[in-house]
Amino acid sequence: MSDLRKRYFIRLVLRSLVFIACIVALFVRPQWFDVISKDSFFKSFSPLHLLWVVWIIDMIQQLVPIKKKLAIGSLKLFKENFRPSEFFEKMNFKHLQKYIVTTTKAAYKVFIIWTALIAVLGVLYHFNVIDKIWLFMFSVAFYVCDLICVLIWCPFRLIMKNKCCTTCRIFNWDHLMMFTPLIFIGSFYSTSLVIMSVLSWLVWELCVMLYPERFWESTNAALKCSECTDKLCTQYCQKLRKK
Repeated sequence: MSDLRKRYFIRLVLRSLVFIACIVALFVRPQWFDVISKDSFFKSFSPLHLLWVVWIIDMIQQLVPIKKKLAIGSLKLFKENFRPSEFFEKMNFKHLQKYIVTTTKAAYKVFIIWTALIAVLGVLYHFNVIDKIWLFMFSVAFYVCDLICVLIWCPFRLIMKNKCCTTCRIFNWDHLMMFTPLIFIGSFYSTSLVIMSVLSWLVWELCVMLYPERFWESTNAALKCSECTDKLCTQYCQKLRKK
């Protein structure tokens, strides 16, 4: 197991503990959740402030091209992680264009499905089936599911048909998908997270359009299996290495 995979498993355990703590707090410390309500962010301290800080820092890391121990799949938008392949030097641009168009179509199938899911949550909230706290709990659950997708099994691969996270077209959509349930809350806590996640998503999408060569393993040698040091998606990589 690679060092990065070990670190990501530790992060998965920590995120799971955060989720469990939030469930316990629902019954033991419900006042902690006041911070997610309108105008309550600056009035009193809650452990959820710490979670907000962690989430904001995570998103800033996706926007700033500094050296950090993150998967290259999340950092491939930056010039520092682009290594032109031999194919790139003699490539017909139409090959790259076809790849980007195909993967973008698949990506927006995921976008439509996720939008439908969030719409269902919005309807449930509108009719008081769930409240603001449960919208927040969905975001925390997605926080855990994000690393389950990376380390164990990702349902979006069925649509994207990418071989691993390193080559995933939507790797940095994680925070956007994580925080969309908060759209309906309308507080500083929720709105700030949503805005930052949209910004992170827009930067990613803009880079895909402006620098598509950074996102395809045929043009970016750093994404090739033979160059992989992350080894996050072990269940897929082992099969590929046997071929």
